Amino acid sequence: MDYDKHALALHRQYKGKITTKLRDDQLDKTKLSAYYTPGVAAVSKAIADDPSKLPEYTWTNNLVAVISDGSAVLGLGNIGPRASMPVMEGKSLLFKHFADIDSVPIILDVHTPDEIVATVKAIAPSFGAINLEDIAAPQCFEIEERLKAELDIPVFHDDQHGTAVVTLAGLINAAKITGRNLADSKFVVVGAGAAGTAIAKLLKLYGVGQILAVDSKGIISASRDDMNEAKRLLLEHVDGSIDGSLADALQDADVFIGVSQPNLLNEGLIKTMSKDPIVFAMANPTPEIMPEIAKAAGVAVMATGRSDFPNQVNNAIAFPGIFRGALDNHVREITDQHKIAAAEAIARLIELPTADEIIPSVFDERLVPAIASVIS
Repeated sequence: MDYDKHALALHRQYKGKITTKLRDDQLDKTKLSAYYTPGVAAVSKAIADDPSKLPEYTWTNNLVAVISDGSAVLGLGNIGPRASMPVMEGKSLLFKHFADIDSVPIILDVHTPDEIVATVKAIAPSFGAINLEDIAAPQCFEIEERLKAELDIPVFHDDQHGTAVVTLAGLINAAKITGRNLADSKFVVVGAGAAGTAIAKLLKLYGVGQILAVDSKGIISASRDDMNEAKRLLLEHVDGSIDGSLADALQDADVFIGVSQPNLLNEGLIKTMSKDPIVFAMANPTPEIMPEIAKAAGVAVMATGRSDFPNQVNNAIAFPGIFRGALDNHVREITDQHKIAAAEAIARLIELPTADEIIPSVFDERLVPAIASVIS
């Protein structure tokens, strides 16, 4: 199927993907007088007297803001806020379909951390949680950390943490198939943007073995003098004592994790890795290596970001359940411990992992309840 043509036709036909509807659609004159004037004044007064009652009386108990400035959209890059709206609507569709969470896509025509933080803080009282989306690194790190510190509702940058959670879930089961102990394994993470940084941090917290991070110029090491602040901070979570190229990093590596660029990996490089390596090639739409080439080179477990191959590592597997749990359990902050617990919950849903099934499908109805139960 030509998904480009199909997508354009569907979006034009329905003029987008989401709408709003009434929670109580059995309106009559008495109810209308209670929902609006004169009755609504009593509800506003109750909230004014006790602001904590806002989610008790309004839809903020189930409402997420999906916010982007359009600076890092899919693999398209900085295409601007207006062009990011279809993706933000898509995230809202996933929230509603999989977790029955209401959300509002909001695109911002401001781009500095100060501007974005100020804007989100100004609108935050309207929502029960904030989902940041498609904001470029390194600004995304500062924006999320500041908002987490300054708001009293959950703030979650899904490009970072949703991807990291699903990656860890898949690795837990991939290690079972290959007989590895993650604590003794060598990892190579290629791509030092939002997703790559979050993956490295979560792996480190989980207690895996050596992690080498690689960008377009080679291994990220303490001896380099060409790195921005975000990459220098990444050294806290990876082995920064080694210099060299991607080829150097891959020598005897157990796991390759790519969130970088198409066709970066080849059969020759895979053959320098350890026996039966694990490869998560998650560049979209074209992975760092195609599955058939990777398997021919000896890869034991292969995952991509695509839905037309086995083992799709997609943040949609994680974020609906994470937000469902955060909203239902009145969680103020989604912590690193929550992320690890979510990854373990996802992994447990695959009782007998195989090379072609290490993570559940996004359509698995057990996903959201299982994840939500550990976000408390």
